[in-house]
Amino acid sequence: MNYEDTLTYLYTSTPVFQHHGASAYKPGLDTSIILDDYLGNPHRSYHSIHVGGTNGKGTVCHTLAAILQEAGYRVGLFTSPHLVDFRERIRVNGEMISKDYVVDFTESHRSFFEPLKPSFFELTSAMAFAYFRSEKVDFAVIEVGLGGRLDSTNIITPILSVITSISLDHMQFLGNTLQEIAYEKAGIIKPGVPVVIGDMPDESVYEVFKRKAEEANAPLFRAADPGGLEKAAKLRFSPVQQLNAQTILSALHVLAGELATPLPIHAITGGFKQVTERTGLHGRWEVVSRRPFIVLDTGHNEGAWRFLSAQIEAAYRSRLCKRLFLLIGFSEDKDIDAILALMPQTAHYIFTQASLRRALPAETLAMKARTRNLEGSVCPSVGEALRLLKQIVTEDDFVFIGGSNFIVADILPFFYDNQ
Repeated sequence: MNYEDTLTYLYTSTPVFQHHGASAYKPGLDTSIILDDYLGNPHRSYHSIHVGGTNGKGTVCHTLAAILQEAGYRVGLFTSPHLVDFRERIRVNGEMISKDYVVDFTESHRSFFEPLKPSFFELTSAMAFAYFRSEKVDFAVIEVGLGGRLDSTNIITPILSVITSISLDHMQFLGNTLQEIAYEKAGIIKPGVPVVIGDMPDESVYEVFKRKAEEANAPLFRAADPGGLEKAAKLRFSPVQQLNAQTILSALHVLAGELATPLPIHAITGGFKQVTERTGLHGRWEVVSRRPFIVLDTGHNEGAWRFLSAQIEAAYRSRLCKRLFLLIGFSEDKDIDAILALMPQTAHYIFTQASLRRALPAETLAMKARTRNLEGSVCPSVGEALRLLKQIVTEDDFVFIGGSNFIVADILPFFYDNQ
C-alpha cells in the first residue's frame, strides 16, 4: 500500500470519532494495553507529559513542546484531531511523522491488530508511542483524546500531568455535570506524579482533583504565575491565552523541579513566540489576513466561546474595523443554543457546515440562530461560504471563521496553498 491507500484502510477499517462521533467511541484501556505490550511498551523509553482538560489542552501541548525544543531537547508531540493531514497528529521537533513510517507500521502490524479491532485512536496512539521511541525523543507531550480515565493515552506514566480547564462538552460520554466531567479528567492523575490544575469554574470542581490527588499521593499545584518565570509571562496574551500561559508556566516550574534542571528564560520566551513555527500549531486565534483582518479559531464549545466572544468584540473595537463578520459552523453534538447565546449581536453571519457527517446542517444552525436574533446567509459548504465572504467583505472589515475544528480544517487550504 502507498500512503493514500494506508489512510483509506485506517479510516475504513477502524472507527474514527472525528468522522462518526459516538459510534466510534471505545472507552477502556484493555486494547491499548494489549497493543502496547505487543510493541514492547515504547512509551517507557522517554519522559512523557500528559495533558488533559476541556479547552486549551492543544495549545498547552504545542507550547510545552516548543519550549522544550527551544531548550535543546528532542520532543515528540501527539495531538488530535488533525486539521488537514493525518500526520499532524504525530510530530518530532515539529516535523510530521513520515508517510513511509505510517505505511510500514500499518503493514508490519496489521496481522496483529486486525483481530483486536482497535479504534482509530487506539491504533494511532500506539503508532505515536512507537514512533517516538524509534526517533529517540527525550520528551513526548501527549494530549488526551477524550476524557482521561478511559482514554487510550492513559496507559502512560508521565513525569507530569496537566489538566487545563473544565467545562461542559462531550456530556454523552463524560457526564452531565462539571463534577462528573472533572472526575473523568482526573483519571490521568497517577500515583506520585505531580499534577498542575488550570483554570477551574468553581471550588467544587477543584475539590474533585484535590481528592483524586490525595488518593494517589500526587503533588497538586494550581496554575499561577510562579516565581522565577515572570519575565516569560510578559508577552501579549489574549484573555484565554493568559490562562493557558499561567498553566504552562506553572507546569514548567514543576517540571524543572522534577528534572532538577531549570529551563532557561530564553527557551520559554522563544517557545511562546515561535510555537507555530516550532510545532505547526494552527487554528488558535490564527491571523491569516490583515486587510481584511481575518482570524481562524477552533473553539467549539460553550467554555471556549465565553472567551472567544469577548475577544472578538474587543479586537473588533480596538482595530476600528468597519463591520464584523462571523463565518461559523458546528458539529451536531455541541450545545448550540448555549454557544449562540454568547454570540455578538452586531455581527453579520454566514452559517455553513464542514465536510463530514457529524456537521450540523447549515440551515439548522441558521434557524437556531434566528431565535437569538442572529441573522445571516446560509451556505451548505465552506468553499461556498468563503466565496460569498469574498464578494461582500471589504479591506476595512473584521472576519472571524470557526466554531469547529472541521470548519478550520476545511478553510485552511484556501489560505495556505502548500497544505
